[in-house]
Amino acid sequence: MRSGLEFGPPKSAAGIRVVALPAVARKALIQHLGEFTGQNPEALVFTGDKDKPMRTGNFRRSVSWSKALADAGMPAGFHFHDLRHTGNNIAAASGASTRELMHRMGHASMRAALIYQHATSERDRETADTMDKRITKGAKADQPTKKAGGKRAKRGKPTEADGKPGKRQRDGDPAA
Repeated sequence: MRSGLEFGPPKSAAGIRVVALPAVARKALIQHLGEFTGQNPEALVFTGDKDKPMRTGNFRRSVSWSKALADAGMPAGFHFHDLRHTGNNIAAASGASTRELMHRMGHASMRAALIYQHATSERDRETADTMDKRITKGAKADQPTKKAGGKRAKRGKPTEADGKPGKRQRDGDPAA
């Protein structure tokens, strides 16, 4: 049985990483650092009483977790680790690939990253909408252009006429 706190490297090399934060999270973190941490770059980001490390056994009481949940409109059974799950689920829903999620979360295996990828009807609708935009854009690019008078121009084959590669000629018409 372990006793005391241990500071050391993460469990795997994947745990050592730089991760970009959304602007709203960056703003909150900067505010927190300015208000609660010292200038030492090795200072703990979150501390308990007397600037000591938080312990699992007193975390909920130290941070008034139940009140914080109620203030945020979260369910009473919401756990601290659920914040990690929520953030990574949002990253997955934002379009991050499995490999990108592995990097963000510090996971060495795809199995761990897949836990955060949930199928939702909202994301399915976003996927369908994005597919529709790509299909529509591709279909518009394939449409022949119209001539003055409203008739569609007949596409011709590229010719080398007048030394201009790529100039089009209508079938049966001599090159200009």
